[in-house]
Amino acid sequence: MANPNLLAATTAAGTTTYYTPGGTSAVVLVPNAASSGQVFKINQIVAANVNGTSAVDVTVTINSAAAGGGTAFPIASTISVPPDASLIVVDKTTGLYLMEDKSIVVTSGTSSGITYSISYELIA
Repeated sequence: MANPNLLAATTAAGTTTYYTPGGTSAVVLVPNAASSGQVFKINQIVAANVNGTSAVDVTVTINSAAAGGGTAFPIASTISVPPDASLIVVDKTTGLYLMEDKSIVVTSGTSSGITYSISYELIA
């Protein structure tokens, strides 16, 4: 399991994904399988409170294994997002790379209370 050499990349595709978890359990937002031959350059993660009346807690982690497995390392831990507000978890100034056999996992304190958007470049 090795990450691709960025200087030898032949593909760099931009992607934006949106997801509103229907529960309060941890959910994989972006997986990068072992031996995928890809690295994801994470440019932005935003958590928008769509609840309208109550604050909602947000946790975002990078997990040490694909599919949400392994150890969770928080990049945002139990942060309260006010009603109709957004939390910028990652932006261009704090971007990161998601390497092979890692995943980004999100947890919301209220069912259907947060919509996550993530923008990244898939490099292979």
